[in-house]
Amino acid sequence: MKAGKTIETERLILRHWQADDLDAFHSLNSDERVMHFFPFRRSRGQSLEMFKNLAATIVNCGITWCAAELKQEGTVIGFTGLADVKFEASFTPAVEIGWRFLPAYWGKGYASEAAAALLDHGFSDLGLREIVAFAVPANTASTAVMRRIGMTATPELDFDMPGIAGEFAHLRRHAVYKITRGEWQDFVTSS
Repeated sequence: MKAGKTIETERLILRHWQADDLDAFHSLNSDERVMHFFPFRRSRGQSLEMFKNLAATIVNCGITWCAAELKQEGTVIGFTGLADVKFEASFTPAVEIGWRFLPAYWGKGYASEAAAALLDHGFSDLGLREIVAFAVPANTASTAVMRRIGMTATPELDFDMPGIAGEFAHLRRHAVYKITRGEWQDFVTSS
């Protein structure tokens, strides 16, 4: 997202983080169910550091992870966004789309709603040519969202996430999905 830009969907406001969002941010990074497919849980201090880094990113680049707030209640229920992939793989450099929502809000279509708006933002506003997403293959909820928003599995790009070892080796392999601007335009037109 461009600095200062807010994206609104039917039920959500996707916006930059505010100081009073830290509790929700920490919950998203430490909840066992939310982090089931990640090899780490962040402590409050680690969440604060990441929170500060995101605030700096807002100033320094046009895309970032942002808060997903329920429009009617004003409650932060997750985070989502577009971000530069920070590691090397066969498909990098690339911009990824991702999401993480609190369990009470799973299964209600919020991830798909936010992701569809972010694809529109990425292709229409930012002029991106391609957006990728990746997840542990067993994370069928996330890969279902990827398919629902028009992304296609690209098994030839699947990779082992760097830095995952030992007891978390089962989380190393990641499936890659992607969508180009043209594919997205065709998907939107046919939907």
